[in-house]
Amino acid sequence: MSNDSAKSHSSSQSKTSRWGDPVVLGISIGFILAFVALSLYDIDMVASGISEGFAWTAKIFGSYFQLLLLLTFVIAIGVTISPAGNARVGNLDSPEISTFKWLSIIMCTLLAGGGVFFAAGEPVYHFVVTPPAFDTEAGSHEAVSDALAQSFMHWGFLAWAVLGSLTAIVLAHLHYDKGHSLRPRTLLYPVLGEKIMSGWFGGLVDALCVIAVVAGTVGPIGFLATQVSFGLHELFGTPEGFGTQLIVLAVLGVVYVTSAVSGIERGIQILSRFNVFLALAIAAVIFVFGPTLFLTNAFFQGFGEYLSSFFTMATMTSETAPEWWMQWWTVFFFAWFIGYGPLMAIFVARISRGRTVRQMIVAVAILAPIATTIWFTLLGGSGIYYQLNGVFDLTDALNNFQFDVATLTVAQALPGGTFMALAILLLTTIFVATTGDSMSYAIAVVGTGHDDPNPFIRAFWGIAMSLMAGILLYMGAGQISALQQFIVITAIPVSLVLLPSLWTGPQAAYAMAREQGLVPKEKEHARS
Repeated sequence: MSNDSAKSHSSSQSKTSRWGDPVVLGISIGFILAFVALSLYDIDMVASGISEGFAWTAKIFGSYFQLLLLLTFVIAIGVTISPAGNARVGNLDSPEISTFKWLSIIMCTLLAGGGVFFAAGEPVYHFVVTPPAFDTEAGSHEAVSDALAQSFMHWGFLAWAVLGSLTAIVLAHLHYDKGHSLRPRTLLYPVLGEKIMSGWFGGLVDALCVIAVVAGTVGPIGFLATQVSFGLHELFGTPEGFGTQLIVLAVLGVVYVTSAVSGIERGIQILSRFNVFLALAIAAVIFVFGPTLFLTNAFFQGFGEYLSSFFTMATMTSETAPEWWMQWWTVFFFAWFIGYGPLMAIFVARISRGRTVRQMIVAVAILAPIATTIWFTLLGGSGIYYQLNGVFDLTDALNNFQFDVATLTVAQALPGGTFMALAILLLTTIFVATTGDSMSYAIAVVGTGHDDPNPFIRAFWGIAMSLMAGILLYMGAGQISALQQFIVITAIPVSLVLLPSLWTGPQAAYAMAREQGLVPKEKEHARS
């Protein structure tokens, strides 16, 4: 980038960083206010409208969402094994963040509270209700591997790849090498050129991505409050209700706003490292003192079934599976991950400077999913073991999608009982906090146009999401469910932002490799 363009770019950034993008702020804040106002005016109308939009989106676009995730993963692996995989992000010889800290941030931010929230209950659900890709008898020994395999599909390679592989490459190249801002609109620059970088349309693209993340983050924040409130009531007899939920939200908000304000170098790193150590301690206790042999066998059989039935599960549609099942499981999860995609990619690009493209993809799309499958086996596999042996029966609770009940029930049955339940509640809380602070940071980056936004802007978004969760809980937990359904609708425009990365991702990787002398120019004609 020339000195003149660099000065111009820096000047535009400083203006934006002071006031924020009015289009992004106007649309995203306007959405929050409108959603709350309409909910106060007529809750049933809002819930009904979102429910109808959710069902229509899942039916019409479900297969497209699945194909987008599948192609993203396959192409990302292709880039990994290509010569372009050696290119370094940001032209640094060594990474800015140590490997352990880097992997900790990736795991805690991308897995987040959602993975922890569903890890205990989802495998048990698929154990008592056979997934459509399989024909084993529900609740039988043969159903164990199928149940885990289906959970691995929802939280495995495809889910992680769309959160920060090809899109992160595009953003890293255009930001560090070409000087463009870390914003969702930048993903469309290779297709639309300079016109997307300024004006109302670029602001609209950013705002839609912010709305998707707000919808996807407020949900876990609200459900965490209900889960912790329920857990404290069951364990210690504390009052269960809005008052306790509000206290939980306040504590959570203080934690992740403080972390977001202190920045990636301190707050987010500290939370992530603590959570990784806590997760490792919980995992060790479960594995050593729990049903060790059952969990070991279940993991290998489940992972083997995951690999052998990978394409069958990944391409399952409402033509071959019950429509309700696709809506509430595969399509819902995949749309949720798509909604997070652009802002997660911003975060991955920001923390991966100095890493190679290969390291970034392997960490996000291979290592992290494998770690997730192990975690789901330890919690969910233990739940299956106890369900299979009659220690408890979660069939009714899971058929009513009461995953907070499932998580606590499984936790109390684990070695350590109450202590383990408290540890898992703490783990879930900090996972949600890492999501809250990282997304507060990412939203602030989008609004200001550069990767060091004002701490007050980061705090604003953190507080706004906590307040929104509190208001929705006051109106009833159903409104948070409605907001989570809304993310499936927002996945439509966000998916169009991610779509070009299927070809611009490899192009950006090769462009970086050419600029670093890793690929001969005469042999590579991909456009930078």
